[in-house]
Amino acid sequence: MFADVIIDIRQEKLDKIFQYRIPEELEAKLQPGMEVIVPFGKGNREIKGYVTGICETCDYDLSKVKNITAISESGVEIEAKLIALAAWMRENYGGTMIQALKTVLPIKQKENARVKKRLRLLLDKETGTRQLHYYLEKNQKARARLMAALLDDPLLEYELVTKKLNITMQVIRALEEQGVLAVESEQVFRNPVKGEKQEEQRIVYTAEQQAAVDRFQSDYMNGIRQTYLIHGVTGSGKTEVYMEMIRTIVEQGKQAIVLIPEIALTYQTVMRFYRKFGDRVSIMNSRLSAGERYDQMMRARAGKVDVMIGPRSALFTPFPALGLIVIDEEHEPTYKSEQTPRYHARETAIKRAQMEGASVVLGSATPSMEAMYRAEKGEYVLFEMKNRSRMQQMAQVYTVDMREELRNGNRSILSGTLTELMEDRLEKHEQIILFLNRRGYSGFISCRECGYVVRCPHCSVSLSVHRDGMMRCHYCGYEQPKVTVCPECGSRFIGEFRAGTQQIEDIVKARFPGARVLRMDMDTTRKKDAHEKILAAFANEEADILVGTQMIVKGHDFPNVTLVGILAADMSLYTDDYRSGERTFQLLTQAAGRAGRGSRPGAAVIQTYSPDHYAVRAAAAQDYAAFYGEEIRYRELMGYPPAEELLAVLASCEDEELLEKGCHYLKEYILRVKGNAPAEVIGPASPGIDRIKDVYRRVIYIKSAEYKMLTGIKDRLEQYIEINSGFNTIRVQFDFNPM
Repeated sequence: MFADVIIDIRQEKLDKIFQYRIPEELEAKLQPGMEVIVPFGKGNREIKGYVTGICETCDYDLSKVKNITAISESGVEIEAKLIALAAWMRENYGGTMIQALKTVLPIKQKENARVKKRLRLLLDKETGTRQLHYYLEKNQKARARLMAALLDDPLLEYELVTKKLNITMQVIRALEEQGVLAVESEQVFRNPVKGEKQEEQRIVYTAEQQAAVDRFQSDYMNGIRQTYLIHGVTGSGKTEVYMEMIRTIVEQGKQAIVLIPEIALTYQTVMRFYRKFGDRVSIMNSRLSAGERYDQMMRARAGKVDVMIGPRSALFTPFPALGLIVIDEEHEPTYKSEQTPRYHARETAIKRAQMEGASVVLGSATPSMEAMYRAEKGEYVLFEMKNRSRMQQMAQVYTVDMREELRNGNRSILSGTLTELMEDRLEKHEQIILFLNRRGYSGFISCRECGYVVRCPHCSVSLSVHRDGMMRCHYCGYEQPKVTVCPECGSRFIGEFRAGTQQIEDIVKARFPGARVLRMDMDTTRKKDAHEKILAAFANEEADILVGTQMIVKGHDFPNVTLVGILAADMSLYTDDYRSGERTFQLLTQAAGRAGRGSRPGAAVIQTYSPDHYAVRAAAAQDYAAFYGEEIRYRELMGYPPAEELLAVLASCEDEELLEKGCHYLKEYILRVKGNAPAEVIGPASPGIDRIKDVYRRVIYIKSAEYKMLTGIKDRLEQYIEINSGFNTIRVQFDFNPM
């Protein structure tokens, strides 16, 4: 017997399969996916590798084939299915087998687990409730929030409390000194929820929720494995449906993976799963150390975890009996990898589910065009949930035409309607979110006389002006002092095009001097835990108005927010991206969904220069069907995904002339390979920004109705690049249906 072995994935250059003979004593034990020790090279030095397959035939001269030395005891066993998934990813998304394996395999070396701390409630229920009322009377909001959480769950993980419930160490210490709680340390990651606390009150489902649960349970019990799309408005109770579906498969001895965008990994979401599934739940996120991630993977592999919650990378949790993969907010672009292989979590989850006999559930208030297109075609089962679970009204949406505002003499970025509603909310002590799809103190500096725009000398983007008088590039970090004279024509009529979060913060403070304003964007959240601190302050009602970029409208639930102002709503409409209409619709709908989530009705104001654009009109009406109808007609007309498949061949090089030449040869070769087949080749062209950090970039697009044709072209291109030494200095990547 012979084994196909790929050498240790740290050895980047060894991207090929080697064959080794399996010694008789290992034949019964060795399985695909295991880590082995093999002799390698002239000196037969011992090196680790992974078994990707076992066969009875050998492709090499038998006299030169070496024996496997041993099965590695220290390594993590790798599921054969995950290696097969890596091979599928390499085939469908490009890159090397090593890059694919690095994506799917858990961390290899074991690291020391960090000590975990937890908080234990020392009071009985009655005393604790009295203490909670005391904190509320004294307006000690953070203490009250922690007390309420402890009454729900008498044993809480310390990190969940500080990171997700946004409680400071001082508050914990104060309650400890008062004898309310004890801080305990433990060596292993354990879930804080115990025994009877898992028995939460029975949820009464809406008819729409019940229909989705019933169909899933019926299919699952009858051995039918499908991909389901839940299209539910914001607040329709999609999470309750996921949990009931997960409960169904867990009772059958199976495990579930729940993918959520990293930014939406909120304390509330995690605790809802903890309450239902107890210490059989684990979380993965970017804040865990390598050792902690390793521990979680090992717990999952040993069957000690039923539910793994996390962002895209949690998809590769090595569960022994995977039964369900849930992808919440499936429309989010973060589900597409930006590193090679550029896989999409949705397609990869469906492939993994097929390999393991599992089901897939996708959920969103604004499903991606791809998901809805497949649901319409009958590839996915569609569940629609058109009502909020507690039957609250959707926010009332006002659309303001900013051209009219200008004609009426209002030059402010705040419209009359928005200003009036803000005054009303501030009087009522309700909170406001102002959302802008931009960052930086201002946009760019341009000359009013010759039109010159001050650009970064290393990247093809304009420099942004900051409050400290410096102009910075948000791509490479280059900075220079603000110019006062046009470098091109010498004119002094050079100034800022203003529309940034800092600018809006200043305008709001000037217009409402009594209001407490917080700003949340890339600049204010650079430091560790800055996100949590800003959100905690807003949750504690330490601020009346939160100004920010995209990160403030995703996944957050502030019951006291009754007004959302969307400024320059159409800034994302006119980017050079065929998805710009879809992005704008999703963003506006999600932003409007932040208002009125508590007991009071909400309102949203969309300020736009394009009130008649179908994406803006549909978002204002919260009408997904109207948007989808318009957008899919445009995609079909232009041959864009999901109507057709699209492959971007991305090339980059420090030598612009060499890059142009290489791209010319690539295009010629693509045209030769495709022959008369119905595929369109576009480019080479600049991909929006054609230079970053002095590296030039070009892209060639290939459109075809057949995905297989594109993967075939990709395979031939990879071979062509490998045998042509001229491509040694040109980096080529493949991106299928790019985001």
